[in-house]
Amino acid sequence: MRLPTWTRFLLLLATAGAGGGLLVLAASYLYLAPQLPPASQIREVEYQIPLRIYSRDMKLISEYGEKRRQPVSYDQLPQPLVQAILAAEDERFFSHNGVDLKGLLRAAVELARYREIRSGGSTITMQVARNFFLGREQRFLRKFNEIVLAIQIERVLSKEEILELYLNKIYLGHRAYGAEAAAQVYYGKSISDLSVAQLAMIAGLPKAPSAYNPITNPERALLRRNWILFRMEETGALTHEERLSAQEAPVTARFHAAQPEVDGAYFAEMVRLQAMELIDDDLYTAGIRIVTTLDSERQSNAVKALRDGLHDYDERHGYRGPLDKLDISELPALPGITSASTEAAPDLDTAPDTAEVDTELSETMMGLDPDIASWAALIKDRSRIGPLNPAIVTAIGDQEADILFRDGKRAQLAWDDIRWARRHINDKYVGDEPSKASQVLAPGHVIYVRPTGSGDNRRWRLAELPRAQSALVSLDPHTGAIEAMQGGYSFSVSNFNRAVQSKRQAGSVFKPFIYTSALENGFTPASIINDAPVVFDDEKLETAWRPTGASGKFYGPVRMREALYRSLNLVSIRILRQIGISQAMGTLERFGLPIDTFQRDLSLALGSASVTPMEIATAYSIFANGGYRVSPWGILRIEKENGDVLWKAPEIEFCDEGCQQPETTTVELEPVAEPPSLAEVLHKDEMASSTDEDQEVVTIQPDPVVAPRVLDARVAWLMYSMMQDVVRRGTGHMANTLGRRDLAGKTGTTNDQVDAWFSGYSPELVATVWVGFDNPSTLGWGEYGGKAALPIWMDYMGPALKGVPDSQLEQPRGITTVRINPENGLLARPQNPDSVTEYFVEDQLPDLEPPLGLAGGNNAPEQIF
Repeated sequence: MRLPTWTRFLLLLATAGAGGGLLVLAASYLYLAPQLPPASQIREVEYQIPLRIYSRDMKLISEYGEKRRQPVSYDQLPQPLVQAILAAEDERFFSHNGVDLKGLLRAAVELARYREIRSGGSTITMQVARNFFLGREQRFLRKFNEIVLAIQIERVLSKEEILELYLNKIYLGHRAYGAEAAAQVYYGKSISDLSVAQLAMIAGLPKAPSAYNPITNPERALLRRNWILFRMEETGALTHEERLSAQEAPVTARFHAAQPEVDGAYFAEMVRLQAMELIDDDLYTAGIRIVTTLDSERQSNAVKALRDGLHDYDERHGYRGPLDKLDISELPALPGITSASTEAAPDLDTAPDTAEVDTELSETMMGLDPDIASWAALIKDRSRIGPLNPAIVTAIGDQEADILFRDGKRAQLAWDDIRWARRHINDKYVGDEPSKASQVLAPGHVIYVRPTGSGDNRRWRLAELPRAQSALVSLDPHTGAIEAMQGGYSFSVSNFNRAVQSKRQAGSVFKPFIYTSALENGFTPASIINDAPVVFDDEKLETAWRPTGASGKFYGPVRMREALYRSLNLVSIRILRQIGISQAMGTLERFGLPIDTFQRDLSLALGSASVTPMEIATAYSIFANGGYRVSPWGILRIEKENGDVLWKAPEIEFCDEGCQQPETTTVELEPVAEPPSLAEVLHKDEMASSTDEDQEVVTIQPDPVVAPRVLDARVAWLMYSMMQDVVRRGTGHMANTLGRRDLAGKTGTTNDQVDAWFSGYSPELVATVWVGFDNPSTLGWGEYGGKAALPIWMDYMGPALKGVPDSQLEQPRGITTVRINPENGLLARPQNPDSVTEYFVEDQLPDLEPPLGLAGGNNAPEQIF
């Protein structure tokens, strides 16, 4: 049958149009293809992955970077997620060659009709092309570029590889890039652990991460999720019953910050700054992992010990009052609660504080009873600080108080957790102990509470943010590796790292260095020094100096050992005057202390020098390891996401003679005066490269770090013996409750109790604690190192040394044990019933005491310094 003329004309016109269209497409492809980047480059793509810092046992300390991303392979993607993405974005993905002509035709009609593309028409492959190579502006030429690149990508990658790229690259809201990151952000789980409803929710995000966000727009997100579930049924991915069941699931998404597994923000920030000097890679986008020396368990103990110690100090000085007093006259009364129904206190003692956690509250409060929600709304903007949780007092009993938290949960404060709150008057005085709760709290008071106790006795306690601050540093004395470090109560409140940035007067914690210099210059532990009043007219001092002891008591002639464990100031001054300032400075320099900043006068004997806790801990490491100076360091290795090592810590070589330390590079923290830094002991310019079969990986391998012997092993051991007495019978005697015989250390307190210290060690671990105010002022009467700092040290060292055998520092050759007369330091005769054991370097034995009962005998010291 012959077709009519007009029909043939239309067919001819259609054929010509199709041919013309194909020619235009072919011409466009030939014109655009050479101008576009080769699709093969997509195999070389590197995702922007944030910097992550880990403890030695690979627990996350901190994460830095704008993008949250955790790439996964296609095999790790759950099949329902793939099905949901295809149902929502590209149903014919596995059948087209990168371009869906039907979708493009629809987009072309929209462009002609509305002068804009409304439905997109992009395949997943085209979206990959846009995300990796092109911008997001919707222009006609860009659409052609997408088509050309999509066709090229399909030639070099499999469908599975394309999907893997897509689901690792796309932005899904709240700084989450990729499906795994989205699962962590919205649900706090891995993508493989999500339900079908949750996977469909994530699949709805690529189209509009803000409009369909389940946190900020839960209603629209729910509609989008249910539509995707319906499409999954249409494509056969779900049965009708499975779809209905999934659609009944509630919206459970809420914000989950990248939660550190261990609180080490002060340490992480120090390490981050050091790493910037060690490698050239982009730290914040290249997926860099920094594995540090930090021991996660010891770090957690350090944070808890420091915070508990500051709270104990705070409670000794009274309650300063609530955070706020709110008018609650218009609020509904809440039913009373009992201690049996109180909200259990969680394990928040070492909880990192982050403002991002607060975004969870809006979702939590949506399901609250209206009366409770009206109370909770009053404190919703109050942030948690570490273990301190904001709460509002809802009712007061005789000796208890009902409180309500931001999330609507309720608890009761018992009297034992309120009664400490005597009114704060000043640093020296507090008011009378309260007898009922109403003398401390009232309904409408906004307060902090903290978890306390353990096990079944876990409860909430009235608290406040301490005004005093503290720092704790703990080192492995054999290597200098930082085991734990906390630079203050809370990094979110103050990121000033007191462990390395705060130079404070050392007080008596400095005396062991002066005593060490004395042992090197003829003194022995049995040397007799007079503890008696003295006045110095030193030309370096503006006025006459009349130093005193902390107790105001004078002991007269005492042995040097006793003077140290009693921390007698006048003895230290006489020792320094005897050996000379210059001689002492030489010893201090060998300890690695910053002598250029020290005053060159006799006040040095009392610890007038300003030092950081890190510097003290490093110097005490020399005592603990038998005489070698190690440098503190915190980075074990820096590596890429794939495990390629970019930098690794240098080896440490112990040297007794002829040591030559390589030139050092200093990394400074801002603002900080001479902060200890890993890079201070690194030799960055030397690099050794290692090559595998696939690619060359250059690993920075610094020269070995030399730990020179700076102290005679015999002197180090004698100082260990003397500082053991500080713990056993002196100012540090509280540490005996730890039940160990290998501990040694020294307390320190400055004038008017402005700074409190304790630095101590076992042969396996060193720790230094400082307590004080950022703006120096008195801590109050009686706040000596043994009271303010030592308990923190004990609470850290007890758990830190659990399982570590009690072992003494090995006694070196050349040490002799003899019996002496404690009154004069001379060798005791066998018949002397009061003799005591003392240790000496072999060639420094004292003379034999005269026969008992003769003139110059039992009570006459041979020499008093």
